[in-house]
Amino acid sequence: MSTTATVVTAVAAFMAGFSGAAVLLRAKFVVEPLAAYGVPRTWWNTLGLLKLAGALGLVAGFWLPVVGVLAAVGVVLYFAGAVITVVRAKAYGHVAFPLVYMAPAAAALALM
Repeated sequence: MSTTATVVTAVAAFMAGFSGAAVLLRAKFVVEPLAAYGVPRTWWNTLGLLKLAGALGLVAGFWLPVVGVLAAVGVVLYFAGAVITVVRAKAYGHVAFPLVYMAPAAAALALM
């Protein structure tokens, strides 16, 4: 894996992990929009754990490349779903947020 791919993958893992931890810790800047978008509270723990699993999978990809690829695909799909959720909630000004988290995972996938 090239240095660029390593750095981008590490950034993607950090961002996914941060986002997952923020949901699990009920950070106000994360859960208020989730509630506004209509995401059921019963899903929040699962969503946070999925993001953490994606982050761990990206890190595991340093040693097991197939796991990293699958994790990157999962993280990209997760945040694609987040974009769809934001658009369906008609919160168009917030679409950039999930895209910012998706971008490093998509870049890591492209570099793998």
